[in-house]
Amino acid sequence: MITLTVNGTDHALDIDPSMPLLYALRNHLKLNGAKYGCGLGQCGACTVIVDKRPVFSCLMPVSAVGKRAVRTIEGLGSAEKPAPIQRAFMDQQGAQCGYCIAGMVMRAQALLDEQPGANEEEIRRHMQPNLCRCGTHMRIVAAIVQASQTMARKGAAA
Repeated sequence: MITLTVNGTDHALDIDPSMPLLYALRNHLKLNGAKYGCGLGQCGACTVIVDKRPVFSCLMPVSAVGKRAVRTIEGLGSAEKPAPIQRAFMDQQGAQCGYCIAGMVMRAQALLDEQPGANEEEIRRHMQPNLCRCGTHMRIVAAIVQASQTMARKGAAA
């Protein structure tokens, strides 16, 4: 039995400890935001946050998660109340086909959790492992810059 804490909720799963986290999320917890892209950790479509760090869930066995918290796109915001990064992706029309977007959002969220107010150069460097085959990188970067500025303003106001 493996216990995963996903989006603040503990889940006891009777699964093989070597199963990739991606499969546990999608097939057992029905959290389908993270996508299977390449299975090699080369595209980032499967990116989730584990213990505040972006990880390729296609490569991480559930046994490696341990007691660390897992956060998926489903744990960020809702349609009624999107997280700042989600709002920015909508405002900037950062998605085309949408396949990579959950991974992009989660990698960006991990950066902004640690560094609200990150500048464009820091954002570009951080986002390099994630690919968008539709070529919307400019809008994706614009969305992350917008969210970064929003979060920096909120932090300054606190």
